[in-house]
Amino acid sequence: MRIATTIFLTDETITPVRLAHQLEQRGFAGLYLPEHTHIPVSRDTPYPAGGELPREYGRTLDPFVALAQAAAVTERLALGTGITLIAQHDPIDLAKQIATLDHLSAGRFTLGIGYGWNVEEAADHGVEWSTRRRLGRERLALMRALWAAEPTAYEGEFGSVRASEAHPKPYRPQGPRVLIGGAAGPKLFAHIAESADGWLPIGGGGLTESVPHLRTAWEAAGRDPKGLHIVPYAVLPSPGKLARFADLGIEEIVLQLPPAAEPEVLRTLDAYAAYL
Repeated sequence: MRIATTIFLTDETITPVRLAHQLEQRGFAGLYLPEHTHIPVSRDTPYPAGGELPREYGRTLDPFVALAQAAAVTERLALGTGITLIAQHDPIDLAKQIATLDHLSAGRFTLGIGYGWNVEEAADHGVEWSTRRRLGRERLALMRALWAAEPTAYEGEFGSVRASEAHPKPYRPQGPRVLIGGAAGPKLFAHIAESADGWLPIGGGGLTESVPHLRTAWEAAGRDPKGLHIVPYAVLPSPGKLARFADLGIEEIVLQLPPAAEPEVLRTLDAYAAYL
């Protein structure tokens, strides 16, 4: 099982360069980074985990800039977003960022996407909450048109792009691996089967019940059963939990690191080394 990590990197934590060096040297498989552009202080949306919103949410580094630093100082470390708030981006700009990072890292990038939970943050980006999922799916389709080998136009409900020269292309012709985050359910699983490579479930709870439903939706869409990637995300590990994931055929997990300075992060990596 490949053991990757995620962390809220901020202006107060370990740096991307130091963390990437340590992860590759210690044999961890990858680094995934979350995204929040800003957190309005007038926020009405409750924090999904309950209680006060942790400090790091309003201080996150831009994941693409941080991952570019990590890519530049490593050779094998996989890189990913967990998750990119796809509805909050201009898709033409985002397609360029992703293709550039994937090209320069020789195909090490995974695009984890999601639709968010903070209504106020999304509203400042002009996102209508009730249509954010449709908007996100369209933006992925538009980006794929720009990544296509030949100039390809895209026309959608929320945006369009002319057939264009758009380089660099992602490292692989099909583009980077795309994983969708979100709670288990038939709508999410249908979206994954239609347009993604797999699922990025937070925490990994309830997978024994939900994974068979996703596999059913995947195969009903005519997808190759061997091509489905299920990557439990932000996991706090235990031997029993990892054994259960292995029994489900899961081959990669993403462990949660504390949003802390270098000494605490390195102590956590020392503890997680038992799972490598």
